[in-house]
Amino acid sequence: MADLSLTVVVDAENVRRSVWPNVSRERLVELVRRWAEGHDCDVLVVFDGPAEDAGGGRVRVVGTSGESADDRIAREVGELDRYWLVTSDRELRQRAGGGAERVVGGGSFVRELTA
Repeated sequence: MADLSLTVVVDAENVRRSVWPNVSRERLVELVRRWAEGHDCDVLVVFDGPAEDAGGGRVRVVGTSGESADDRIAREVGELDRYWLVTSDRELRQRAGGGAERVVGGGSFVRELTA
């Protein structure tokens, strides 16, 4: 039986840099964790390079090693039944957004997190 739970996949660097001043890595994870508590979904936050998994609960924070965050996201969504993609990156939207139930821009997502 397929797992039909929703996963929100966040292109972390794209999202945190979509507003000025930029959101710090730590603050983004904190905001996502709080947001996830009020939503019935899992969240995968993908950073370029190393990342500490400060997620917890339904939030998983990962970094990349030997691949870009875009490559990691494209690979991860290929294994998901249901997902939203959070990025403003047009190329990533083309690569990974085709199967997404919803694609959310980075700036829109940050504004929702901080509302």
